[in-house]
Amino acid sequence: MSDGRAASGPADILLVEDNPGDVRLTQEAFEEGKIHNELHVVKDGVAALDFLYQRGDNADAPRPDVVLLDLNLPRKNGDEVLAAIRDDPDLERLPVVVLTSSDAQEDVVRSYELQANAYLTKPVDPAEFIETVRSFQEFWLSVVRFPPDDCAEK
Repeated sequence: MSDGRAASGPADILLVEDNPGDVRLTQEAFEEGKIHNELHVVKDGVAALDFLYQRGDNADAPRPDVVLLDLNLPRKNGDEVLAAIRDDPDLERLPVVVLTSSDAQEDVVRSYELQANAYLTKPVDPAEFIETVRSFQEFWLSVVRFPPDDCAEK
């Protein structure tokens, strides 16, 4: 992760999403955005952890600056991925934004209990979905400042 996106160039974003339509809409939103970022896509929770731990085919994967995480995933669901990230000292500070179709209050509460940084509900309308992703991009990748990687825990 970097200490500021605007000054340091494109961000690496890991999108964990199994729905091809939502992947396409997210890619479209990023392509239409004014900020160039690298969007890496994996389709399930196991693949997400392989990417984050640079296992197998992901040996050269970059450490993402932020994770966009769906909850309803095959093999390992989003809650399990989020819990694994927060339980690992090397990953625990990685910003994770839940981007899911669920607007169930229990999912919102559970995600924040697992220390998600934000919870976004995917709109059904494609234009609104794209606008939600653009808003994420503008806020998380232009406004928010991240601590440097070498920042010591206190």
